[in-house]
Amino acid sequence: MTTEPFNCINNKGSLFSAVKNPCALTRIIRTFIVFNIILACIMTCLPCAEALGTPDTSAQAVILIEARGGTVLYEKNADNPMLIASTTKILTALIVLTHCDVNENVVIKRDFSPVEGSSMYLKPGEKLTVRDLLYGLLLASGNDAAAALALHVSGSLEAFALLMNEQAKELGCQHSHFVNPHGLDQEGHYSSARDLSLIASAAMKNKTFCEIVSTKHIAVAGRSFKNHNKLLWNCPGTIGIKTGFTESAGRSLVSCAERGGMRLICVTLSAPNDWNDHTNLYSWAFNEFGCYYVSVNDCQYGRILVISGSKSNVSVHPAENFVYVYPHSGKTELKQDIKKFVYAPVLKNEKTGMLTIINNGKIIKEIPLISGEAVRLDKSVPLSFFEMLKWSILHQRKLPVIHYSYYIY
Repeated sequence: MTTEPFNCINNKGSLFSAVKNPCALTRIIRTFIVFNIILACIMTCLPCAEALGTPDTSAQAVILIEARGGTVLYEKNADNPMLIASTTKILTALIVLTHCDVNENVVIKRDFSPVEGSSMYLKPGEKLTVRDLLYGLLLASGNDAAAALALHVSGSLEAFALLMNEQAKELGCQHSHFVNPHGLDQEGHYSSARDLSLIASAAMKNKTFCEIVSTKHIAVAGRSFKNHNKLLWNCPGTIGIKTGFTESAGRSLVSCAERGGMRLICVTLSAPNDWNDHTNLYSWAFNEFGCYYVSVNDCQYGRILVISGSKSNVSVHPAENFVYVYPHSGKTELKQDIKKFVYAPVLKNEKTGMLTIINNGKIIKEIPLISGEAVRLDKSVPLSFFEMLKWSILHQRKLPVIHYSYYIY
């Protein structure tokens, strides 16, 4: 007995013949079910489209931000309150650096109680500097160093914890509460990936803190320390900052890396494979994004000719700071409109132009450009009648503007 190949369409182009065939009907139903399963999977994945191309991580919570402006490049469960282990010591160090001179001496009291966990092995009666203890805190992750510094600043661990919570609130932390300076598991002691990124961003603005957490090896106070942060050796551009681990918290890691002038901070909490998580996230982010910094103090957009002034020209600066993280896949344009010249007198911070940041034809930000200093009118500079007339008219009108435009990639 031969079997004809299945064809659900009869000679008249109808599906009715398939209904008469139980086998054919079964195949149609199976096809329909498979189609709907595939469609459901596609629809489920659509909300994740913005994260396409982002590396998978082993972390229960993670955030990756641009350090100066705080732009979030990637996050997952970033606001979940979690145990954070020794990454607590970032805030401890920040508070110590705010309240102490690093050359101050600290005497370890005779009744100093040992602290469990990682240690720099302080001895009662020993005298060290604040700087020595900070190296023990941030490189050796000494819990005893954390306690000694907290006692030096506040007199008690409880009083120091109050400072920690005040500082965290000032930094904008909303999912944190601290009860000790070292991060050992304790009820009521927790933070989130986002809050840790805010704390880390603030700490990395401190020159002494950056110097310490970027150090690979050092010998201080008769001890030799090696930084626990393996990314300093294995991930290009890494400049800090702190590892952490307890059995309950798992592996915690806060790091900072800088390439091509862009500085990023990454936080992972409860991440078994944290070294690879950070390395892969940095590789992805530095490949996909660039950053343009506008700084009131550091950026100058040329100089403008000053007519009849005590100085021949005046510098041009932005009126505000701004950080723009842009995708390399887009088209980002910087447009400068600056006056061709100005007449004296010129006031400091007088508007002289406009800087416009445009991405794919959309205006992202307009920043006024202003004069960097005042220039007084020099009456000894002779002006003809027509020059004086022109000066009078143009002072009431818009001066000629020079347009500059270029792209960044």
